[in-house]
Amino acid sequence: MIQHPVVIALTFAVYFASVLAIGWHAYRRTRDLSDFILGGRRLTSGVAALSASASDMSGWLLLGLPGLAYAVGLESLWLSGGLLLGTWLNWRLVATRLRILSAAYGNALTLPEYFSNRFDDRSGVLRALAALVILLFFLIYTASGLVAGGKLFESVFGLPYLWAVVLAVLSIILYTAFGGFLAVSWTDVLQGLLMALALILVPLIALGQIGGIDVAVARIHDLNPEWLDPLTNSEGASLGLIGILSLAAWGLGYFGQPHILARFQAIESHRRVGAARRIAVAWVAVTLIGATLTGMTGALLIETPLPGEARETIFILLVNLLFHPLVAGILLAAILAAIMSTADSQLLVCSSAFTEDLYRSFLRRSATQAELVMVGRGAVVLVSLIALGIALDPETLVLDLVAHAWAGFGAAFGPALVLSLYWPRMTGLGALAGILTGGLTVVIWKQLDGGLFDLYEILPGIILSTVAILVVSSIYQANHADRLAERFHQARMADPDGNS
Repeated sequence: MIQHPVVIALTFAVYFASVLAIGWHAYRRTRDLSDFILGGRRLTSGVAALSASASDMSGWLLLGLPGLAYAVGLESLWLSGGLLLGTWLNWRLVATRLRILSAAYGNALTLPEYFSNRFDDRSGVLRALAALVILLFFLIYTASGLVAGGKLFESVFGLPYLWAVVLAVLSIILYTAFGGFLAVSWTDVLQGLLMALALILVPLIALGQIGGIDVAVARIHDLNPEWLDPLTNSEGASLGLIGILSLAAWGLGYFGQPHILARFQAIESHRRVGAARRIAVAWVAVTLIGATLTGMTGALLIETPLPGEARETIFILLVNLLFHPLVAGILLAAILAAIMSTADSQLLVCSSAFTEDLYRSFLRRSATQAELVMVGRGAVVLVSLIALGIALDPETLVLDLVAHAWAGFGAAFGPALVLSLYWPRMTGLGALAGILTGGLTVVIWKQLDGGLFDLYEILPGIILSTVAILVVSSIYQANHADRLAERFHQARMADPDGNS
């Protein structure tokens, strides 16, 4: 248990009050389903960038990644490098086109709706499949945030794990269900800044305590020189091609993450994407470097080795060791911010998929806007409770849950989305085959091990999904290729500010 829990509890209370105030303000500005799902498409560059980045990184940035760096050292740079490159490519290749084309194709509010409109899916099968994939993998992803929240409250306040996870659930539901997308995005700005502050201060103070970077490197070399070699694991064995690709391939997952893609759809103008990209990439670079340094300096400052899942508390232990309780409370609130900034986005995307792509499309086409918003809020609560059931195992590693869900989305949606934005001759059957192949590959590959099956499941999932889209689209070619380029050009010229 962390020292001075009362002081830290007061700090957490101030943080909670802040996000609830933001949620209440957003609630008063949420009038219809478009506001609830995409905030009326009026995010500025800074809000879109910080919201996308903060909702991307989640609790694993302050728990999972420092824990990995603590265990393996510079091997973790392959993962960080892949994520940084993936962030840049996602903003560069996807953001502008998705903002313009999601509006051009029927003002699509969700990713399943975009696929449905893009391929004129009158049967509804493509839309339903995409919505079900979102619900499946986001249950796992949201559970990772609850596990992280449980570990935080357990470590700080000494609560039993079950009650700690329940407290994490309640804290996230309160403002997400009522404030919708605007509450999620505005709180992400606060949370993103708090996360960056924590991951700058903690490694800087830790390095100062050690005696500087040179002393730290020398001590790490004495402790375990393999930590300083990115080509070997902590035991000195070569990572090999499979090991390196498994870590770097995380970056490929960005193209299929619905909670990140929603920020691209919601930015108020496609002309704001460039500024947003620079802000987002800078934030990601700073926080990834800070998380890696936190884990490695923690190995020098925490004398008792941390086994298994305990390694993911290294950030918490360093904060308790190095800072005054008041400052510690602020920095520990950064973990809560990281957890909430992702879990709220995931819950909202799940709610959107259920409400817009299943409830309204198949059950209640005549539903009023007020009814849809209420259903959306109820879906937030329902998904939270199911994710709570998944998160009840305290032995679960946050990074493991995130890895599987990240791979699922990256493989199921990534190839389908990118090709739909650039390839006019792609068909609805091709998209259906790609989403199904990518998702199933991830689920099946995860159950196998040894040799090639040690490769992170996202890579075979993306490869097989792409092949499925190309083959099926070529075999079952539409009579006329979609006028993708023409529609993109017309939408951009007709509305140069991107206000749709």
